[in-house]
Amino acid sequence: MKSKIWFALITLYIVWGSTYLGIKVAIETIPPFFQGALRFLISGLIILIWQKSSGQAMPTRKQWFSTFIIGTLLLLGGNGLVSWAEQFIPSGIAALIIATVPLWLVIMEAVRPGGIKPTWQAIVGLVIGFVGIFILAGPAEISGSKTNLDTFGVVALLFATLLWALGSIYSKSADLPKASMVTTGAEMLMGSIGLMVVSLLTGELHGWDPSGISARSIGGVIYLILIGSIAGFGSYIWLLQNAPISLVATYAYVNPIVAVILGYLFANEPLEPRTWIAAAIIIGAVIFINSKGKPKVQKEAIIAE
Repeated sequence: MKSKIWFALITLYIVWGSTYLGIKVAIETIPPFFQGALRFLISGLIILIWQKSSGQAMPTRKQWFSTFIIGTLLLLGGNGLVSWAEQFIPSGIAALIIATVPLWLVIMEAVRPGGIKPTWQAIVGLVIGFVGIFILAGPAEISGSKTNLDTFGVVALLFATLLWALGSIYSKSADLPKASMVTTGAEMLMGSIGLMVVSLLTGELHGWDPSGISARSIGGVIYLILIGSIAGFGSYIWLLQNAPISLVATYAYVNPIVAVILGYLFANEPLEPRTWIAAAIIIGAVIFINSKGKPKVQKEAIIAE
């Protein structure tokens, strides 16, 4: 079980760091909320068909309701707002702002009934991690002297972090299917409904010509479906059900490094020497949070396994 946790965590580090660039490419010629709806509708259907053919039980009515709530918070509130904001915010900067998720996660986990209280190592590690994020972002970028950050884009990203954290914490006690991939597929399917509704309500499809979709955007959506959604989101949901929340939260420290490097290589976003200093601090924070041996697995997860 412990080796599975680390494999899923490393997968999450790499995959979700690359999805910021994937989203940036996908929304070049596809409206952001519609892109998200299409991505998660296809991903959800693929996963549920696969799981049903494998003999897994489909969600009950109550479980469908739980996955609707989580899918709305995570995919509409979290991913949907990130996709919308990346129309105005560089993908690397978006990843840096989303890196505030661990703070919300640890605080909400600490105050929820029956939640896990953070250790002093987790708290210090979070502080160290945010120091690294600050160095990585740099005062110039934050102040807008080098990169003019759209105010509405920044606000949307901050709301995305809050809604993502709420959905993550809610999922820890919600009535969900035993099979984590069934949960993943159901949440994607439910989240796609909310994304499509918002796409229609905001009118982003008015005047949009589907014939203008570029091959790059199609490739971005395919990557997001197969890698970002099925591999990445599947790992995240499994980790939420099997690993401590403070450990799961560390993904947001590594993702910005991957996102900034890919943004530099493929989107002409700045990459400075201080990035490497920040990277060392951020990775150090991840190691420090878990420096007292291997991660603890929840008792319920051990029984289920």
